[in-house]
Amino acid sequence: MAYYVGVDLGATNVRSVVGDDDGTILGEARDNTPRGPTGIAVTEAVLGVVREACAEAGIDPSDAVAAGIGAIGPLDLAEGAVENPANLPDTIDRIPLTGPLSVLLETDEVYLHNDTNAGVIGERFHSDRNPDDMVYLTISSGIGAGVCVDGHVLAGWDGNAGEVGHLTLDPNGFMTCGCGHNGHWEGYCSGNNIPKYARELHEEDPVDTALPVSDPDFSAVDVFEHAGEDEFADHIINQLGHWNAMGVANIVHAYAPLIIYVGGAVALNNPDLVLEPIREQMSEMVMSNIPEIQLTTLGDEVVVEGALASAMTGGTGDRSRL
Repeated sequence: MAYYVGVDLGATNVRSVVGDDDGTILGEARDNTPRGPTGIAVTEAVLGVVREACAEAGIDPSDAVAAGIGAIGPLDLAEGAVENPANLPDTIDRIPLTGPLSVLLETDEVYLHNDTNAGVIGERFHSDRNPDDMVYLTISSGIGAGVCVDGHVLAGWDGNAGEVGHLTLDPNGFMTCGCGHNGHWEGYCSGNNIPKYARELHEEDPVDTALPVSDPDFSAVDVFEHAGEDEFADHIINQLGHWNAMGVANIVHAYAPLIIYVGGAVALNNPDLVLEPIREQMSEMVMSNIPEIQLTTLGDEVVVEGALASAMTGGTGDRSRL
């Protein structure tokens, strides 16, 4: 029996699974993503969860024949590393991944993907239809998309295709994204930036609200929890729906997908409040065919499932490679 490793490196959590040649999960482990002091701490956390997952599966790490990694970006594919991640502290400038994991597993078959590319690989691998034209969109601490066109997952020469969260939606640049640039989609609608956007809106028009906008712990969760009960919360959600619909319309015009699966914590925890406004505005924004837009079928396991599918299929997610 062959064994495969999947890794999901996010800004909040790092997770690993071990699967057999049928894709059955035999072991898994999870940890918090370290906030420093350097990227080596994050590398060590990745290796730690892989060791734990292998132990739970009852195998030695060297028994694994291949591994896939879905990671936050930006990526340096040539070096097999994450470079200057936007959603981690500035002290973390480089996170080596493929080299250290290759050493641990004693295999050169380690495939690194942007996390959303791993997501679209996972959705395609597990879909009954296995569509050739599809998108996986994550709305979480950041925003990004994995894109499959004509059966090919688009990685780009440096692995950073699909960074749609950094599409400029607002030419006036009302909000600054975590990457330092103005007007990006992620600067308005990501989990990290929703509370910042809400504060800016409230400062511009300080209406009465039950939202704790002045509380240092004010979060996106507060906004969605007050939906339907607080006029200002509803205003924020309406604004988020507009920006999200605009971003999705850009994806549709660029890639013509048949289906868009949406995941990430913001969408998974608030599916109606996030997806319905997008669906409702598509006919007003899209001049071509409107795709089906639905919640991911794999929940918060989509990236790690895609990473495992990548390991099983030589980095492609194409079931015909099995």
